[in-house]
Amino acid sequence: MSRLVVVSNRLADPRKPAAGGLAVALGEALNQTGGLWFGWSGTVVEGGTPGEGELHTRQAGAVTLASVDLCREDHDSYYHGYSNSVLWPVFHYRLDLADFNASYIAGYRRVNQMFARKLLPLLRDDDVIWVHDYHLIPLAAELRAMGCKQRIGFFLHIPVPPPLIMAAIPQHEWLMRSLFAYDLVGLQSEADVSHFTRYVRNEGSAEALDEKRVRAFGATVVVQSFPIGIDVDEFTRLTHAPDAVETYENMRDEYSRRRLLLGIDRLDYSKGIPQRVRAFRELLDRYPENRDSATLIMIASPTRDDVNAYGDLRQELEGLCGSVNGDYGELDWMPVRYIHRMVARKRVPGLCRAAAVGLVTPLRDGMNLVAKEYVVAQDPDDPGVLVLSRFAGAAEQLKEALLVNPYDTQGMADSIQQALQMPLAERQARHQKLMARIKEHDVHWWRKAFLNALQAAEQ
Repeated sequence: MSRLVVVSNRLADPRKPAAGGLAVALGEALNQTGGLWFGWSGTVVEGGTPGEGELHTRQAGAVTLASVDLCREDHDSYYHGYSNSVLWPVFHYRLDLADFNASYIAGYRRVNQMFARKLLPLLRDDDVIWVHDYHLIPLAAELRAMGCKQRIGFFLHIPVPPPLIMAAIPQHEWLMRSLFAYDLVGLQSEADVSHFTRYVRNEGSAEALDEKRVRAFGATVVVQSFPIGIDVDEFTRLTHAPDAVETYENMRDEYSRRRLLLGIDRLDYSKGIPQRVRAFRELLDRYPENRDSATLIMIASPTRDDVNAYGDLRQELEGLCGSVNGDYGELDWMPVRYIHRMVARKRVPGLCRAAAVGLVTPLRDGMNLVAKEYVVAQDPDDPGVLVLSRFAGAAEQLKEALLVNPYDTQGMADSIQQALQMPLAERQARHQKLMARIKEHDVHWWRKAFLNALQAAEQ
């Protein structure tokens, strides 16, 4: 069996539950093959030399973890700069928030070249390499330039924007051309595949060789959607573990007179959090029977607070929550409970189970696994209702959710009211269908499907 080599911006010890479902799923395959996981160490060296970083290796059971330090200049241009100030906003359709600083792309290329240079000597001839996410789009092209012949696949965890938005990125053709150095490009949804193929057809005169193979820029690549899932069994165990049960019982007791609505996100402008609070305000205004009976719990965990866009978002959200509470609150009822900090993962299933409505309403998202976690945490005999943005990748799979347009405040308020009023039989029927699909396409299915497709891809 070929050894699996996983490359991602950050790595995790797959033996630790806190590493999350993705790390556990990748860890299974890595353990089976005595694999290698390569990425940035998380260390930023002040005053280091650009394009140079110290390599560290350690064992995590059968898995080798190899990581590289970044100097401050490389970190700021590669990570904060090109990855998170250009690619992240553009791929989430926010051209207005992109910072097209010309110096960023040089750092992005420099770090990808360094990663390729550090990784290459660690590779074996029959390795299968799986590269993850937008930080590392050009990695295969750099490896190929150094003589790497191994099979290489790439999975993009964020959405692909339409061609005209993609074309706003300076040197966008270089970026997309570099994807043709991979044998397989995996995307989250069929919409992403459509955007990718339209881009390469418009900008690279691409030719579709069959349903999945595309030829452009003098190379051929297989492009396919692999919607990522969650570890259903692991999250189910977490739901019935003491911490989650305690959280559920505490919430049930404290809010015995209320119906809970729940939103759990990173505080990111792609998540549609202010729009969600406005829709809740509209709900209280249009459907006054929810006053003093519905409570929105908004958990928005900290993210890149040093970036202006995130600071502005936090200020806007705090103002919106304060306004709703001030206008509608009573002495014994606060309409919105806003929490700006991390909630322990072991308590999340209990929160989900206690909520009559799960609000997952991003403006754009590659997949959004919170939607799937909310469904799995429900009591099948009395399940809550998932209200899901049609602009989340998960909407392609989770059609029995109430699909909403997060830009339509009134429409979203109407859907929340529908969720709150939905009869038990309909809730059960929707939940049953959602669960079946989430179980079928879990994170283990995703890993196997991708690696099987990579093995089958013609080099």
